[in-house]
Amino acid sequence: MPFARLASATTPTCRFGLGLAAVGRPGYINLGRDRDLGADRSVETLRTRTHELLDAAYAQGVRYVDAARSYGRSEEFLAEWLRARPGIDDVVVGSKWGYTYTADWSTDAEQHEVKDHSVPTYQRQRAETAALLGDRLDLYQIHSVTPDSPALTDKELHAGLAEAAAQGVSIGFSTSGPAQADAIRAALAVTVDGEPLFRTVQSTYNALETSAAPALAEAHDAGLTVIVKEGMANGRLAGPSAPDVLKAVAEETSYGCDAVALAFVLRRPWAGVVLSGAATPLQLASNLRAAVVDLDEEQLARLATLAEDPHAYWDRRGQLPWH
Repeated sequence: MPFARLASATTPTCRFGLGLAAVGRPGYINLGRDRDLGADRSVETLRTRTHELLDAAYAQGVRYVDAARSYGRSEEFLAEWLRARPGIDDVVVGSKWGYTYTADWSTDAEQHEVKDHSVPTYQRQRAETAALLGDRLDLYQIHSVTPDSPALTDKELHAGLAEAAAQGVSIGFSTSGPAQADAIRAALAVTVDGEPLFRTVQSTYNALETSAAPALAEAHDAGLTVIVKEGMANGRLAGPSAPDVLKAVAEETSYGCDAVALAFVLRRPWAGVVLSGAATPLQLASNLRAAVVDLDEEQLARLATLAEDPHAYWDRRGQLPWH
């Protein structure tokens, strides 16, 4: 399994990954994008930004990179970076299928992505990913599985995914929405020829949204690698947007709110890889300081009081505008 390469790493940041959602396309829902990216979001500008982030991440010990078909040109940017650095062979590359990017490089498109978990979409997007990443792809994930997703019951799709697994690609899934735990448990039950299909699960978990924790612990115990996304709650736990409790703990530790928020996630024993969604190298460096933030039990207990009702959390996330 490709994540075994991460398990053998010994750098302080080996449990971090870099997610490309914020830089592979000009529009996204993260707070503060106007400040982080500025007005120039041309393809060339974001290509350069992505390559700078990948260089910075690799130099600081990050060895997992997470892209998706719907993250604009993220796979293209990543593929170019890998080709330009043929000596780098220890990066684990993950991508996702199931959403199609439809914004045509616009920040004010009426619709930015369309979800479809059907077999034809999988076949089309698998070919698109293969054309860009080829044999550098280690992990292919179903993007944003919910309990009602046909991806949980489609036997033809499962057979196709199992075929990809037989060819050496690990198969995983990501989750979203207030019923993440139900989706995770349903996915754990999916088998092909008596063998579990999925080897990884990527879910939203942060100080505000903790509802998936028991199911993620079950997934970990079942042998899946758990990847945590949105540890910063799309910017709600960063800088001026952070709750007072988080700001107070950050001041006590002398680290930023972002590092403390991610340290809270790293303390979960089931968290295998925690993604940084940084849009600038400076943000990335600050995020990675989470590896050395030492939170005591009293501080962890205070941070735990920030947890929101999952329905309220996802309702608010759904109202975040695309910037």
